Amino acid sequence: MQFFIDTANLDDIREAAELGILDGVTTNPSLMAKEGISGEKAILQHYRDICEILGPGKDVSAEVISTDYAGMISEGKKLAELHPNIVVKVPMIRDGIKAIAHFSEAEIRTNCTLVFSAGQAILAAKAGATYLSPFVGRVDDITWDGIALIKEIFEIYTGQGYETAILAASIRTPLHIVQAAKAGADVVTCPLSAILGLLNHPLTDIGLAKFLSDHKKSNG
Repeated sequence: MQFFIDTANLDDIREAAELGILDGVTTNPSLMAKEGISGEKAILQHYRDICEILGPGKDVSAEVISTDYAGMISEGKKLAELHPNIVVKVPMIRDGIKAIAHFSEAEIRTNCTLVFSAGQAILAAKAGATYLSPFVGRVDDITWDGIALIKEIFEIYTGQGYETAILAASIRTPLHIVQAAKAGADVVTCPLSAILGLLNHPLTDIGLAKFLSDHKKSNG
């Protein structure tokens, strides 16, 4: 399973990359706004900066803002031309599916976002999406089961032979990461805090403290 970080914060991206386990980045307009990035020129440059931090072969999802077909096509082409790492992020709406099909024909990679049902997942795969982003945390928020949705999509994609990668999004905790891996997700995207949370276990801390204490006793 691949690890993406869900942020537009360059420091967090650098820190995750330094761990040596980072495979890509996902962003969205809300994350850009959180970092104070506004205006087309600044946003496009920020995407370039992210791609340069990651280096070659690391996918960066850059989201279109338009909700109409023509606008998505225009924005998506501009984003795809920025850098080879760019994957065009397209919302799960009617014109979004049309745009994904167009991009697929043009060999432009896509990430279908804002997915909340298996039916939507089927449409995205049929249209040729490179990645599919079911929102685990947001599904949980409405008292449904986000991980169960990942399992359902995995079963469908496996049975039908769809090549679209399941990118578990809206991942909020280390437990979500483990559950998504068990459910068959190809990728998880999450904040840095969730990735770092996987490092933590009280027995690791206790064991390390004992090793260091014993070493100190035996070596003065």
